[in-house]
Amino acid sequence: MRWVRYEAAEKVSYGILEGDEVEEVSGSPFDTYTRTGVRRPLDSVKLLIPVVPPTFYAAGLNYVDHLKVADPGLGLSVGDVPTRPNIGYRANNALIAHGEPIVVPKDATEKVQYEGELVVVIGKRAKNLSKEDALSCVLGYTMGNDVSERTWQASDGTMWRSKNTDTFKPMGPWIDTEADPTKMRTEVRLNGKRVSEFDTTNMVFGIATYISAMTRYLTLYPGDVIWMGTDGATDNMKPGDVVEIEITGLGVLRNPVVAGE
Repeated sequence: MRWVRYEAAEKVSYGILEGDEVEEVSGSPFDTYTRTGVRRPLDSVKLLIPVVPPTFYAAGLNYVDHLKVADPGLGLSVGDVPTRPNIGYRANNALIAHGEPIVVPKDATEKVQYEGELVVVIGKRAKNLSKEDALSCVLGYTMGNDVSERTWQASDGTMWRSKNTDTFKPMGPWIDTEADPTKMRTEVRLNGKRVSEFDTTNMVFGIATYISAMTRYLTLYPGDVIWMGTDGATDNMKPGDVVEIEITGLGVLRNPVVAGE
C-alpha cells in the first residue's frame, strides 16, 4: 500500500494511492482510518511531505564508501567507521515535498551536495525492542535527499545550517508499506545523468540494529522518521539543476534547485 499526504480543495488529507488515483481517507495510517470513496487523479493534487515527524532522526556515517570519499575538511577518515549505531537529529523546518525547490542561500559556497537516503517511517510506539522484533514498529519506507553545505558542515560547531537550512531535506513522494529494504538499490541522478548508485542495504548497521539500539534509551512514536545515510561520493548541485533520488520499489523523489534571494 502507498500512502500519500496531499492538498486538494484547500484541504490536507491522507490518501491511498492506487495506480494514478488517490482515494481520500478519514484518519491516517498512524491511527484508525476509513476510506471515503472520494477519488482524485494523482496529477490533480498537490503532494506534501508524506508525514510531519514528531522527531526527525538521521543515522550518521552508515556507509563505509561514503566515509572513504568524504571531504578531508570534515575531519573524517576511514578509521572513523562507527563501532555502534550513531544517531543524530534533523529539523522539520528543512523538510519539503516531491517537486518543491531546494533553495540555495546567497552566502552558500559551491559545495551544496545531494545525499540519497532510505527513510524508515515508524508506525507505532516502540520501546526496548530486540533486534529480532525491531521491524515490527515500522509502517513503511520513503526517500530523502539529505542536502548538505559541506563548507558549513566543516566549519560550524553543529550542523544547524549545513544540514537544516530551509528546504534542505526533500522527502517523499509517498510511504510504501510493502517495499522490501533487503532488495533495494539507490540511484541519484543530476539533470538526468546518473551520478551515484549503490546497494541500499550495504549499511554499517542495518535498520533493525538502529531501532533496537535507539529504543533501549528512547521511545519511538508513530510518524517518527529515521534517515539511514548515503553511500559513495556526492557532488555539487547548483541553481538550475534537477536532482532525482530513486530507490527500488519507492518511485522517484525529484526536486529542482534554485537560488535564494
